[in-house]
Amino acid sequence: MGLKIWLNDKLVDEADAKVSVFDHGLLYGDGVFEGIRVYSGKVFELKAHIDRLYESASAIRLKMPVDRETMTDYLLQTVAANNLDDGYVRLVVTRGVGTLGLNPLVCEKGQIIIIAATIQLYPREIYENGLKVISANTMRNHPLAVSPQIKSLNYLNNILAKLEALDRDMLEAIMYNHMGYVAEATGDNVFVVRAGKVYSPPISAGSLEGITRAVVIKLARELGYDVLEQNLTRYDLYVADEIFLTGTAAEVIGVVEIDGRTIGMGKPGPITRELLAKFEAYVRQ
Repeated sequence: MGLKIWLNDKLVDEADAKVSVFDHGLLYGDGVFEGIRVYSGKVFELKAHIDRLYESASAIRLKMPVDRETMTDYLLQTVAANNLDDGYVRLVVTRGVGTLGLNPLVCEKGQIIIIAATIQLYPREIYENGLKVISANTMRNHPLAVSPQIKSLNYLNNILAKLEALDRDMLEAIMYNHMGYVAEATGDNVFVVRAGKVYSPPISAGSLEGITRAVVIKLARELGYDVLEQNLTRYDLYVADEIFLTGTAAEVIGVVEIDGRTIGMGKPGPITRELLAKFEAYVRQ
């Protein structure tokens, strides 16, 4: 049997989950979304994800069709209907049906789409052996253009950088902002370890305010590590003792090479491995 998809105000069969070709989410990427993990039947950091969804909507002046409590209920119903024990939820709100013009005010009501399914993760051997990445030529969106903190349906900036990585037979790329500082990877936040301290670019550098990132920072501090948010350069990556990425899908994954330069001993470092173990224990609580 197919999935049960939440569409606006009810669950429908996967085959019946259809949207209008005049939806501005399709025509213009006008909408917001969240990717959320489910562990052992429990939705991970649900309130934080819902809050970020509504903040993104507010930033683009998208009037949400329901309140936060109702949206939360819709999501939980979708997870239950699909008997999802471990998996992934994609929660999407589009501007809704409008015309072929850019004017978003003609869209009378936003559309809700919730998909609860499994997710394609990195193979386990990559967590053991580490990722190889490149520096992308595609610059991260300037904050005065589209704020990187808005989790919008328009992901072309990230997709173009992702294509650069795939063209080099790699799975990830590091993106830099207009000043040359590290922003984030195409789908994950970036951390650097040097001399026992953990560093991550500030949100102002052009990264999404990652929910997994926030959890990992908290866990690292509980373990006694100094965690500093400061601007990082490409040089900082090249000379790091360890690099790791965090994200909803990636969780915590080590980087062992960037631009042909080996990081540390060429395998995920001890702090990366410790934080991954701590995170895996945390999500099963």
